[in-house]
Formats: sequence, structure tokens, C-alpha cells
Amino acid sequence: MQYDLIIIGGGPAGLAAAVSARKEGVENILILERDRELGGILNQCIHNGFGLHTFKEELTGPEYAWRFIQQVEELQIPYKLHTMVLDIRDGENGKTVMAMNREDGLMMLTARAVILAMGCRERPRGALNIPGYRPAGIYTAGTAQRLVNMEGYMPGREVVILGSGDIGLIMARRMTLEGAKVKVVAELMPFSGGLQRNIVQCLDDFDIPLKLSHTVIDIQGKERVTGITLAEVDENRKPIPGTEEFYVCDTLLLSCGLIPENELSGKIGVELSRITSGPVVNESLETNVPGVFACGNVLHVHDLVDYVSEEAARAGACAAAYIRGEKEKEDTKEIPVFAVDGVRYTVPQTIRPACMEDTLTLRFRVGAVYRDCYVSVYLGDRRIWHKKKRKLAPGEMEQVVLKKSDLTDRESFDKITVKVEEA
Repeated sequence: MQYDLIIIGGGPAGLAAAVSARKEGVENILILERDRELGGILNQCIHNGFGLHTFKEELTGPEYAWRFIQQVEELQIPYKLHTMVLDIRDGENGKTVMAMNREDGLMMLTARAVILAMGCRERPRGALNIPGYRPAGIYTAGTAQRLVNMEGYMPGREVVILGSGDIGLIMARRMTLEGAKVKVVAELMPFSGGLQRNIVQCLDDFDIPLKLSHTVIDIQGKERVTGITLAEVDENRKPIPGTEEFYVCDTLLLSCGLIPENELSGKIGVELSRITSGPVVNESLETNVPGVFACGNVLHVHDLVDYVSEEAARAGACAAAYIRGEKEKEDTKEIPVFAVDGVRYTVPQTIRPACMEDTLTLRFRVGAVYRDCYVSVYLGDRRIWHKKKRKLAPGEMEQVVLKKSDLTDRESFDKITVKVEEA
């Protein structure tokens, strides 16, 4: 079967990309989703706080997803559920997507363009090197969230949470509201990995302690978790003898980071960033494989779903332009973007000024907590953007809006640099 555009993933990124592409004139679109319904991770995020940027009102996760699902239905964009994509290949006649489901069996689909919107997955316990047995009662925070919010099961009653990512913070509140006792949230780093508002609303408001620079060094229990031991860590993240604390609990939730889901991306030859674990893209969110675009958490882990939708709409529009066969402008000079001096990464990683729209949103994260500092953008050795920030933290995604005129009206330059500077 042949399509103009195949979108892999029916979560917030895939839905927004599909809607955007259809509005840009792409008729033959197919969304492939491996779950039983559209909406992705939003379906289990029943708390509010979504949609303030996109819809100018506060919505729950399912409500936010439904807004885009309705648009997909109204625009009559077809989709296949319970469908697992097995492989993607690049060929002379376009991209070949191998997928499977119960109704259609093995399918070989071709498309002129593909948008990668597979989202991300949680870092498993096996990657954390926690000593002790592997008893029942250990869950990732996302798994616990699905059990409580969608399946109606309580993972446990006495809970310790390792990691202060946003899902972990939100589950601290959710478990408390369901009657569980959350003993402590421990974080290996000296700063939280979640949004400040979640620390306040999910921990402070419920008197749940947050212990920074702490980690789990032992897990007790063979059949079921009976307790865990925390210890403070030094600057090298090694436990400090004499700081051990024992907590009686029957459940350990892990909220230790998200990893973009890019096994499929690698199969088609997409270059991946060693920092984000997501594709390296240009200003059009196009990867190094022509006609393959990426957006949402498969590209880099976002803090707000509103930014996911905004980014995905851009990917859909750019994929539509590619499908229309719009030729690149003669001046397609590609400028690398360097993240230095406190900035961990940027998206996009390269910019073709001639292919930009009038403005371009460049998103980034920092690697530590900074206060009363500046974020600066340099074009070669000339500063083109400079803004004071009261606080920068790794858990908060930042952005810079670049103007096309700033990049095209300058003398010759060979790089763009984003950095944190002292006030």
C-alpha cells in the first residue's frame, strides 16, 4: 500500500503532526499506533495542567488528547491501532515501513515521507545497578501510573520513590490521594529533574520529603519488597558511609529518566545525538535521511505537551512541503549549532538560514542549576541574542526565538553558539 505520509506513533506528537500535514494539503496519510487507542501517554495522565499554551485553558491529559483525536476524526485521517512497526527502510521508491497487526497481518507500506513520533520509554531498574534481590513491588513510575489511573490497581501502600522526574513527582501526589503513604522521594543528583511547579504541588503541598544527592543502596525482601536503604552520595555519586537510612515500604517506584524510543530510527540510518538519544535534525525537523522527520519525545524529552504539539505541527508542515516537492533554495548553507558553557544540547542541531521561516524556535536544556545569569546566542563571534534569567534548571526546557534576518543579514559565519554567561 502506498501513502504520501506515514506517521509512526498516535500520541500527542503524531496526532498534531497528522493534523498539520492534512491542513497543509497532504491527503494520503496513515497513523500507526501500537496501543489500543490514540492519545499515547496522555491517556494515563489524569491530572490537570495541560493545554495552557495550546488551548488557553487547563485540561487533563485525556482531555488534551481528545482535542487532537477529534481533529483527526473530523479531517478523516486514517489510523491503525494495535499495530507494531517492525522496520523502516529507505529506497528508490520512497520509504518502506514494515508493520504487523492481527487484522492485516504483515504489511509492507510505502510512503514518500515518514514522521517519527514514537515518544519515549522509562529507564528500567536494570540500568540503575541497584543491589539486592528483584522482589515484587518494584515498578517504574509510569507503569504505576497506568495501573492506578487506567487499570484500577494500587501497586502498594507504603511507597518510596527513587528519582524526581515529573512522573515520579506526580505519582507521589497520586499515591497519597489514593491513601498510600509516600515515605520519601530520593534523587541522585543535587537538583530535581522535574518542574518546579510539580515539586511544590506534588511534594511540598503534601509534606513529602525530597532528599537530593541520595540513592537506594539496598533493597530488602525476597517475595515482596519489605524495605529499602538510602544513602547520601558525594560529588562523584558514590554513597557516603555512615549516611544510611532504612525505610520500611512495600513498593519502590523508579522515576529515573526517560529515553527517546529510537530503535526504528537507527534501522533506517538516522543519526542520533549522544546527548538526547534522539535524532539530529535541522530547522525543518528533518533528519539526515531525506524525507524522514522527527518530533516530540522521540526527538528529545519535553517538559510540556504543549511544546510537543507545537513542534509536531512544524514537522507536519515541513513534511508536507517535502511531499509537494518544493525545491531547496540555491543557498542551502547548513550552519551547526553548538551547545557550550552549561547548555547540554539544542534542537535543532543545524540550521539552513535560507530554509527558515521568519522565526525559528530553538529549544535547549542546561546541565546544572544557574541563578541570575544570561542565555546568549552567538553568530560566529557576534552576539545576536541575550536575555537575563533568574534561574535555569535541568528539569525546565528553555527556548530561544531566532529571527531569519539575524542569520541572513550578517557577514560570513560558520557556527551558531548557545551558552550560559554570568551576569
